[in-house]
Amino acid sequence: MQREYTARRIEVEGIVQGVGFRPFVYQLAIFHNLKGEVLNTSAGVSIHVEGIHENIESFSRDLSDKKPLLARVTSVSNYPEKLKNFADFSIIKSKIMELRSALISPDVSICDDCIKELFAPQDRRFQYPFINCTNCGPRYTIIGDIPYDRPNTSMKNFRMCAKCQAEYDDPGNRRFHAQPNACHDCGPSLTLYDNNRKMIDDKNTVATAAGLLKQGLIVAIKGLGGFHLAADAENDKAVYTLRKKKLREEKPFAIMSFDMERIKRFAVVEPDEEILLSSYRRPIVLLKKKEPNSLSLEVSPRNKYFGTMLPYTPLHYLLLRHDFTALVMTSGNRSEEPISIDNEDAFNRFSDIADFYLTHNRDIYLRSDDSITKRTAGATRFIRRSRGYVPEPVFLSRKIDPVLACGAEMKNTICITRDNKAFLSQHIGDLENLSTLDFFELTIRHMKRILDVDPEIVACDLHPDYLSTKYALSLKNVKVVRVQHHHAHIAGCMAENMAEGPVIGLSFDGTGYGEDGKIWGGEILIAEKQRFTRAAHISYIPMPGSVAAIREPWRMAASYLYDAFGEEIWGLDLPVLKEKSEDKIRFIIGMITKKINSPETSSLGRLFDGISAILGIRQHVCFEGQAAMELEMLSEENSGGKYDYEWISDDNVYKILTAPIIKGVVSDLHNGITPSVIGGKFHGTVICLYTELCKMIRKDTDIEQIALSGGAFQNSILLSGMIKSLEENRFKVYSHKFVPSNDGGISLGQAMIAGTDI
Repeated sequence: MQREYTARRIEVEGIVQGVGFRPFVYQLAIFHNLKGEVLNTSAGVSIHVEGIHENIESFSRDLSDKKPLLARVTSVSNYPEKLKNFADFSIIKSKIMELRSALISPDVSICDDCIKELFAPQDRRFQYPFINCTNCGPRYTIIGDIPYDRPNTSMKNFRMCAKCQAEYDDPGNRRFHAQPNACHDCGPSLTLYDNNRKMIDDKNTVATAAGLLKQGLIVAIKGLGGFHLAADAENDKAVYTLRKKKLREEKPFAIMSFDMERIKRFAVVEPDEEILLSSYRRPIVLLKKKEPNSLSLEVSPRNKYFGTMLPYTPLHYLLLRHDFTALVMTSGNRSEEPISIDNEDAFNRFSDIADFYLTHNRDIYLRSDDSITKRTAGATRFIRRSRGYVPEPVFLSRKIDPVLACGAEMKNTICITRDNKAFLSQHIGDLENLSTLDFFELTIRHMKRILDVDPEIVACDLHPDYLSTKYALSLKNVKVVRVQHHHAHIAGCMAENMAEGPVIGLSFDGTGYGEDGKIWGGEILIAEKQRFTRAAHISYIPMPGSVAAIREPWRMAASYLYDAFGEEIWGLDLPVLKEKSEDKIRFIIGMITKKINSPETSSLGRLFDGISAILGIRQHVCFEGQAAMELEMLSEENSGGKYDYEWISDDNVYKILTAPIIKGVVSDLHNGITPSVIGGKFHGTVICLYTELCKMIRKDTDIEQIALSGGAFQNSILLSGMIKSLEENRFKVYSHKFVPSNDGGISLGQAMIAGTDI
């Protein structure tokens, strides 16, 4: 019996360009004895196969089941075709179509095969700092347009030599159609400069740079998504000097080590953390410090964690093999500015910071900071989602209208939706200056182009003074949807978990513009993607000095203490009242009573700040969230006990009174209880009172789903404890795993709200 010979067209969508998918298809077709062709299109990969029906069926199944490591197949569509009687199977030139929907791979770390070649003296790419193949290397940061072919990348300036071209053209080679393919003879190269822009003529540039770092000097290093500022992490003077020059007083520095063995010298590494560190995404992972350790105290002062990563480029490997325990590898930027990606820009911006510059001549089209993660409550949580993850989409439960969401002011990201996918940008930063705003607008233009989407719906925050809001309102011929900050937080959590509302949303952070014009941040919302009602919040407390109260938590301490004790405040024996003069405290209380520059807040973040200051932990902050973070670092988990708490019902809204908690904290301090025990007890109190409120709201509404979002949930004690307590009380709890709980994830929620029919 003769078996049927037939033809089929197969359209594959997903991350299937720049990840070795076409050579995989080629090898698979040969294995199944099929003829035809495969090509990249603006929508993904298109395949025409001819052969025995059973072989085509097996081939189709293997497309998804045996795909390359970096590929992500989101759909496979099959269509009958006419036989064209192909003589063989081939890979042909890409085709540009009207519909441009191909997904682009993130930048990924150097693979094991390339590492072996990098350190093999007999290999022609021995110690080549830009070695890569189809399975590794730059993607998103070098692409200018789709499809992902060399002419559309910053590698277009480097013409491949005969040997590299032969690899590129050979379907059986690991570098077949690897767009950044290059070698010593034809690819990008390194150059070392001193602070006067004089080129250091040295055959072993990397070894020279390593020697400079060993001497305690600071080197600006151009990497994959931008510059790092590097220093020897064991050298106190070098790290202190970097802090002083970069004007980064106490915020922890990221560090990089050559391998896991070196990381385990200074940090405790759990199995799940080791997997995360070693993954091809290579994020920074927050690891608990091992004491004692050899790293400078200046790397991560007053913190239990080191932000640690493994090398992800060949240059990193070549540099770190020079017997460093770790290098500080902090983002190459000035405070509050975007990371530098251009050589000339780096020379100008770091002239008073860097002693030397290790640069290269491959352009970076789009900057991308290192991603920051932490393992909490059994899952990986993002603090910053950027290199290694962007531009992979968040998949939604259904298609929504194309939306551009402009994000918030702090930790800004933007989001563009297309069909059932939400594309969040890399970390943009705090929109507080012109350079960050320029990066914000560049990112929007770039993502619109590579996604081929020009949304007519634009979402932004309610806050009238945010630069992202002003940008949205400046656009012509679009529908602008203004979204309340905390509703966006909860909608984002619902979106990534594909949860349908309503949910009880716990939205905890430092600052968000409320519908009543006040500052929210300790909210319980009854939320759906289209709407919300406010069910509970912390009772309003004045913020004397407004923004100054964020920078100086002692002001919030005075506000909470005055609210709890009134004029009895002067009889309290507290560190915060001893450190500040009576005149200063009276001035602050005068601002509160006279309502001068003292906006009201319901923020849980400000309550954490106030407790931190009352305990004498932190009176002034050098970076956002420092007081609350140091309170968490000091606090004993599961210290037992809780403070009295109380709420009142006012117009069907529960209002949490802070005075009972403040009085309990002060009483414990007067009784000699240590701040670490008090901090643990305070965390437990917050968990307990919000759990009780959720139980009451469940009685009122029958809602058993809870979504947790907001920057306060970066606190591991709070997040773990809240999930545990709520689940013990039979709630279904949703939390963030794909986007940050902080404002870096808020654009996703804005997009969901604006793109959902009301």
